[in-house]
Amino acid sequence: MDNFFMYKKAVRAMDEINRVMEGKGHTVHQIMTAILAGGHILIEDIPGVGKTTLALAFSKVLGLDYQRIQFTPDIMPTDIAGFSIYHQGSEEFEFKEGAAMTNLLLADEINRTSPKTQSALLEAMEEGQITVDGITRDLPDPYIVIATQNPFGSIGTHSLPESQLDRFMIRTSLGYPDMESEIKMLAQGSVDMTTSGIEEQISVEELRKAREEAARLFVHEDILRYIVEIANETRRSRDLELGISPRGTIALLSMAKANAYLEGRDYVIPQDVKDVFFETIEHRVIRSKEAKVQRKTKEEILKAILYKIPLPKGNQKG
Repeated sequence: MDNFFMYKKAVRAMDEINRVMEGKGHTVHQIMTAILAGGHILIEDIPGVGKTTLALAFSKVLGLDYQRIQFTPDIMPTDIAGFSIYHQGSEEFEFKEGAAMTNLLLADEINRTSPKTQSALLEAMEEGQITVDGITRDLPDPYIVIATQNPFGSIGTHSLPESQLDRFMIRTSLGYPDMESEIKMLAQGSVDMTTSGIEEQISVEELRKAREEAARLFVHEDILRYIVEIANETRRSRDLELGISPRGTIALLSMAKANAYLEGRDYVIPQDVKDVFFETIEHRVIRSKEAKVQRKTKEEILKAILYKIPLPKGNQKG
């Protein structure tokens, strides 16, 4: 890693967050991996487990501007993209920025707003820009969305279709805290552990540099073949109605590169693919009717597929 300088700062940023998010090291690592891979994050979890605290902690350690929007049925696309106000005196329009005009956006309970508003946010995620009144404006670089949705309580919700879920690099969850972490929360009196002591560990410019370094990691052809064989197996599986799309294989490769980067390597190994496989792929596939009848979970199906594909042999170093 002589030619890569920023990965140690990214690791320090994770350590800083883990001081606040007790017992969530795996989730913190996966989110940092997705950020370095240039993707967006979907957290599917119950209310009250610290999703907002986590997003705020990432914004602080990464030196990012931060906005939060609580999605409700009356949130409009203009709340995301912005809108223009006409001033009669000057006879000019003034643009008012929407919530999307930031580095890190926490989109809370994205499945509680209308499909039209969901589409406005997901278009911004995909294009990296917004268009208001025929004028296109670039979003800040980096632009990261951490969206949350509640897996329970479907009343009043609009589930994201598979084509939109596919735009998130990973889907993950925080889950309930372990006993010791929850005892600390009780002693503190709040699930939202304070982020006031968190210090910036990597600047915006350094984060851009880290992303560039991660993208340049060497990937042996055997690893590329391994990823495509996994994707093809999901497409052939009788347990899956919908397999991994080409966008999914690109996401898996990007995540594997970022994982290797955080491990301090300048090349990808099969374990990198396995480490990020479930969070990157689970939301991109759909179980078949037969699998549902047999009560097979996505985790069981994907583990079986991963086990079925032989690991590449030989040296994967460049």
